[in-house]
Amino acid sequence: MKNFKIIICFLLYFGAVGAQDNVQVVLLAGQSNMAGAGNYGLLDAITKNRIAKASKTVLLSFNGEDAKPLSYYDNKPTEKYNFKKRFGPELLLGVTLAEKYPNKKFVLVKRSKGGTSLYGAWSPNWSLEKSKAVEKGEEKQQAKLYSMHIQDIQRIVTSITQKGNTYNIMGLCWMQGENDAAKEVAASSYKTNLKELYNAYKKDLNVEKLPFVIGQINSTYGRFKEGPEMVRQAMIDFCKENNSAILLKTTTNRKWKDYPKHTDNVHYNAEGQKRLGIAFGKKLIELNK
Repeated sequence: MKNFKIIICFLLYFGAVGAQDNVQVVLLAGQSNMAGAGNYGLLDAITKNRIAKASKTVLLSFNGEDAKPLSYYDNKPTEKYNFKKRFGPELLLGVTLAEKYPNKKFVLVKRSKGGTSLYGAWSPNWSLEKSKAVEKGEEKQQAKLYSMHIQDIQRIVTSITQKGNTYNIMGLCWMQGENDAAKEVAASSYKTNLKELYNAYKKDLNVEKLPFVIGQINSTYGRFKEGPEMVRQAMIDFCKENNSAILLKTTTNRKWKDYPKHTDNVHYNAEGQKRLGIAFGKKLIELNK
């Protein structure tokens, strides 16, 4: 039934375009800053109009849901974030791609969960032992986010091909690492785990080259003080060694002038997520030249 619903959506969305579209598939993955705590209501009218226009050629599938025209997601307001319409980097990433390639169709396939680790829930070689070492709570300890994302992607590309179209995996955008930085075992092995993740995506999606944009973390929380810098450096080193990877650099200056944050100094606000999405889009375009 799930696949059937996705196929119907694709039929309605791409049906009028023709049977030989080469749909560009963009993967997004990570923890809370990929999920997004941007307040859609604070975006200006021009930006909202750009998003509405991009939604005509950009679909978004979020955490296994049906692919829908690009938009914010509904979330129950909390004391910390007292607003309902939330978004992550996908909105302005989608806008950036749609405006650069107005004649192409895109599907963004996003999987994210706050407070999760590459060492644990995101590991392609998941084990309960490793997950319990870093993840808090049974739900996160049992989560196999990499496998879930691969399943999401496979459903989407199956829907594309069943419509008679082809597809191209345009790249992977990764915004994750804060939780790994909080534990020595995860921070010290982050580069190795990042390699493992990247190679697993290539193998499981059967792609020889996978453009990879890595958003550099800059939050400092947890008791392992050296962790954030270890993860930041691991991201730098990985990109230096991989021609298909590029780093989206961030500042550690807590004024957050590059990508503004909420007062918690961890999560990006509306302006921060807007800039983050644009930066992800530009880096992905750069890697696809």
